[in-house]
Formats: sequence, structure tokens, C-alpha cells
Amino acid sequence: MQVHDGFMPFRQYQTYYRVVGDLTAGSTPLLLLHGGPGSTHNYFEVFDQLAAQTGRPVVMYDQLGCGRSSMPDDASLWRADTWVAELTALRQYLGLKRVHLLGQSWGGMLAIIYLCDHHPAGIQSLILASTLSSAALWRQEQHRLIKFMAPADQTAIAQAEASGDFTAPAYLAANERYMLAHAAGPITADSPEFLRRPKRAGTAAYNVAWGPNEYVPTGTLSDYDYTAKLARVTTPTLVTSGTNDLCTPLVAKTMVDALPHATWTLFAHSRHMAFIDETPAYFARLTAWLAAQD
Repeated sequence: MQVHDGFMPFRQYQTYYRVVGDLTAGSTPLLLLHGGPGSTHNYFEVFDQLAAQTGRPVVMYDQLGCGRSSMPDDASLWRADTWVAELTALRQYLGLKRVHLLGQSWGGMLAIIYLCDHHPAGIQSLILASTLSSAALWRQEQHRLIKFMAPADQTAIAQAEASGDFTAPAYLAANERYMLAHAAGPITADSPEFLRRPKRAGTAAYNVAWGPNEYVPTGTLSDYDYTAKLARVTTPTLVTSGTNDLCTPLVAKTMVDALPHATWTLFAHSRHMAFIDETPAYFARLTAWLAAQD
């Protein structure tokens, strides 16, 4: 497949983007919003095979604050408005008048904020992948999952939360086990190159916007609660999640129940990135969804 990448000027910074396929070929592009904030586009390169299989162009980018995009030392930037403005600018810069919009994790939050508050034109369909409509519910569900961990890990996490010190070795080991269980497996020599490739993670963006970990949202997104606002989203929506996901079935069903035109696919063998854990099954479902919504 043809791959074109480059940099979009954004304010006094630059945003890295990557286009797989031909945007002029006729198929409605799939625009991908990565998680984090600060997780980079890298894992989305698995979607190259979707473009190759279907001929549908796929667009991904590194949001400001991570990856190959600018990483300014300005904490005031790390809030939803910045990333909404960047998304709006990217669509204009690349001429993406009509898109299918897929947001994963924080990227799904970004998509929800974008649709609910800004009512953009040209969103053919919405895919909310392992995301959330309420930071409070997310926090509640993460703490429920923590109760299934070994007692020593529960204690280490509780002590870190109580003290505000998230540097203790026992806490770091417990958090790593938590993320391996519910976010993503270890990177090994057999992992795809795009997962093994070193990346510039947006640690500052994550810490300021979200918090020290998945279960302590203390940042600028800590009061995020769009569950009631989801009634405004009239776009056909596919919600996807995994059975071992940070996005628990309750989190996913809360969104599905609130959205006017939503369907939900739960992947039985997946954590937070079903398109990595169950790639063929995920792309089969997504391909059928996109074709039906074109």
C-alpha cells in the first residue's frame, strides 16, 4: 500500500500524520485517534493491513505532546480543547470532508467531546474502541478490578494512592501486573515491528491531562462526564471492547445504553486493544461495519 506521511503546522508546533492508501480513491477514509493522552500512533500501524485488504484509506497521527509531533514544555496545553483544535485542523489540512472516526481509549473520549460539543459535519460513522463516557465510572471500575489482584498488590496500590507517592518498587510492580492483565501484553521479539519500535511517549501530557495511572484520574480530564451528552450523538456508532479490558463491560454498556444508534461487539480474548489481541476478528467486524455505513 502507498504510505504518505508528513507534518501539519499547528499553532507554533507541528503534528505528524501518516496516510495509508489513496485519499482520492473514492472510499470514505478511516481516521484513527490514539489513546493516552500520549500513547502515539504506533500501534495503529496494524490497520495498514485493513487498508491493504479493503482498499480503504486509513489516516493516523501523533497528537501534540507525543511521538513525532511537537512535545512542548507547556503544561497548559494538555487539555481537551487543544486536541480538539488539532483534530479539526488536521481534517481541514488533509481535506477529510467525510470520515469514519475511530477513537481508542482517550481517543474515544476525544471523539465523544468532538461530536457532542462541536457537532462536526462529515462523520459517516463512529467507532468507540475500549473507551469511556465517565471518568468517575472508569475510576470505580478500575478499583473493582484491583480487588481481584493479589493482596500484596492491592496493598501496594492503596498505599501509593494514600501517600501520593507512585514511585515505590512494590507499587510499580503491581501497576505493571495490572496493565499486563487489562491493557496489553509484554512486547517480545515476536511482536510486530511497530510495537517493538522505540517511541516518544507523551508522559507529561498523560500525567497532566489524566493522572499517574489508569485508576487515579486527577488531571484536566478528571471531571470528564459525557454519559448524558451521548444522547446528542445521532451518528451510527459501533462500540468495541474486550472481556479483560480496562473498559469493562459496565463501562461499555453504559455508553451503548446512552447512545441513540449504537451496537456493541465484545471480544472474548482481548484486553484494551482488541485490534492487537484479536486482529482478524476485529478487522472482520470493522470491515463489515464500515461497508454497511458507507
